Amino acid sequence: MRLRFLGSTSEAGACPSLYETDRGTIVVQGLTLTDPDAHADLRHILDGESAVEVPRELLIDIARRVLSDLELGECVPDHE
Repeated sequence: MRLRFLGSTSEAGACPSLYETDRGTIVVQGLTLTDPDAHADLRHILDGESAVEVPRELLIDIARRVLSDLELGECVPDHE
């Protein structure tokens, strides 16, 4: 699997960050959710899964850029 960097809200370019994969999925890089109360609110966590916390602004920024690219007619790869 290959990753393409989409963006970050970090000043130093570290986490939190979002990536698009060549499989049509998104990879989230961030701090592992460790708060026990928040963890208890998660649903259906399977073995091998984890949760990370990212700022809402990062998701909004990436969504706006993707929508802008679509409106400009940029090619969006097919994902199966």
